Amino acid sequence: MQHINIQAICEYARQFSGLDNEKVAFLHKIYPDINTRLEGVSDVFYERLLAIPSTRDFLEGRVESLKSTHVVWLHELFNSDFSEEYTRKLYHVGDVHVKVKLPVEFVAGAMTIIQSELIRIFGEVYADDQAMMLKAIDALNAATGFSLLIMQESYQSSSLAAELEKFLQITGMSRKLFDNLAKAYK
Repeated sequence: MQHINIQAICEYARQFSGLDNEKVAFLHKIYPDINTRLEGVSDVFYERLLAIPSTRDFLEGRVESLKSTHVVWLHELFNSDFSEEYTRKLYHVGDVHVKVKLPVEFVAGAMTIIQSELIRIFGEVYADDQAMMLKAIDALNAATGFSLLIMQESYQSSSLAAELEKFLQITGMSRKLFDNLAKAYK
């Protein structure tokens, strides 16, 4: 198995998403304003997913157990430091999505549902403070962008690894031979 440089992935995702320490601190600051509404975000999320025929099959009979994990993650969006530990955790989520054969577009689509619901909440909570609302949306976009980048990177790596394993099984080629051939053609 290929070594995964979590630190490099974390730094890359922070740069790409624009998630800096100021935005992380702002998410921590607004957390008390929205933390009691996060379970409701998860409820809306799963209601929407269950209404989509192609996602329903992945969820039926598992929604309650998935919700508890999902709510924990929603809280982490606002109280995490987006460190290597958080990155490793999300990387694992992407890997699990591959193992259950969840189509990659579900992750991006799901993130859109989450962002929409949280932005709606920001609109209610910060209705009298447009600057605060815009700053909250900006920080949220950075945090969800970071999270999506990590999960998609993991998804891609895990998918390629699964395809390679299938190839090796079908051809009977050893991993060592494949690695040596790959080195020879670099």
